[in-house]
Amino acid sequence: MSETAKGKTEVQKAGDREIHIERVFDAPRELVFKAFTDPELITEWWGPRDTDTTVDKMDCRTGGDWRFVHSNSDGSETAFRGTFREVTPPERIAWTFEWDGMPGYVSVDITEFEDLGDQTRVTTRSLFFLPEERDGMLDAGMESGLTESYDRLDEVLGRLAAQ
Repeated sequence: MSETAKGKTEVQKAGDREIHIERVFDAPRELVFKAFTDPELITEWWGPRDTDTTVDKMDCRTGGDWRFVHSNSDGSETAFRGTFREVTPPERIAWTFEWDGMPGYVSVDITEFEDLGDQTRVTTRSLFFLPEERDGMLDAGMESGLTESYDRLDEVLGRLAAQ
């Protein structure tokens, strides 16, 4: 990926089974990592603005499980879940990801937090079993939902940094 401008989420297909995601946040690495691993902070930024996120489970350690539920503005709910394969603060999280909208299709996401001083580059590689799984996730609106979540994360990080 090219150098990512702060505040711009880059989502690209890689090979036939991967998605690469990159964004630079205007906050130190420890704070960004905390926002990814603190259940109270997850509820503030995970998902589009018209959803409320509940953390049903978040055992943020290697082997621990997680599950988040979105309550949508129309009253419907959708959930996301997985297992942490590796948690190395504040550098890396490897976890499985399964969306209830595509049950049985599990990606493995590796998220790395690169220290840029007062900024942090977050890079995620999502690996799918089949190209159709990857394309199905993209077709379901993953890019717009992720971009909106990251915009919300920017706001949370700004508030936390000002405290």
